[in-house]
Amino acid sequence: MAADKIKTCEELADIIEKEKAAGKTAGFTNGCFDILHLGHIKYLNDAKKECDILVIGVNSDGSVRRLKGDERPINPQQARLEVLAALESVDYITIFDEDTPLELIKSLTPDVLFKGGDWREEDIVGGDHVKASGGKVRVIPYLGGYSTTELIQRIKKMRSQ
Repeated sequence: MAADKIKTCEELADIIEKEKAAGKTAGFTNGCFDILHLGHIKYLNDAKKECDILVIGVNSDGSVRRLKGDERPINPQQARLEVLAALESVDYITIFDEDTPLELIKSLTPDVLFKGGDWREEDIVGGDHVKASGGKVRVIPYLGGYSTTELIQRIKKMRSQ
């Protein structure tokens, strides 16, 4: 069931430790995932091809507001979690309230840390921790033309016409 994919950080740390002990590769990515679009789907599918377990850290509503402004998120955190949980490529999801996922990454210590191509590897939060632990950072090519912010702007423009 999709709801079984939603875990606390503590639950995930235990799961990942056991899975890694069994020889599986744990991957991690994070984001707001406010309005799921094709760019997200391709990104998550590509990440899943490179790991056995794909974990997503999702910004809480408060975190999204601090990062994106008072009009965001469009979708509340529980809805965002459930939509992501419905995806086949996603194994587990957790929420974090901080502005960055650094503490979550330190708790989980994934084998691979994924971010989209709009990030430079040296700017990826938690990358140093993952590499110091023997893991790697992987930047997945960005699919142009798909952005939640751009999508919201297009909708606003259409409504004002």
